Amino acid sequence: MSDTFTVTLPSGATWTPTFVSKLDDEKCIGCGRCFKVCPRGVLELVGVTEDGERVSVDLDDDDDDEEYEKKVMTIAHQELCIGCTACSKICPKKCYTHAPATV
Repeated sequence: MSDTFTVTLPSGATWTPTFVSKLDDEKCIGCGRCFKVCPRGVLELVGVTEDGERVSVDLDDDDDDEEYEKKVMTIAHQELCIGCTACSKICPKKCYTHAPATV
């Protein structure tokens, strides 16, 4: 039987962090708010082509906008997530799903 990962805070209270598990890129508008607020580099902005292929986005170059139809956020480094849920709290389209970890 596996238990849910919890943390005991200095106050003695127990906190169960929920880690990013899924991002609905159909809802995502590529605004980048979650990217800016994530303290751990979990997310990456990518372009989606007409064929649904994901291509890298040069954040410093606006000329490559013709290569893709839209920009969406992706979970690039899920293993770096600390369970703060900042991405979910700031997302205007409610794209994120979080879940507790089991140990």
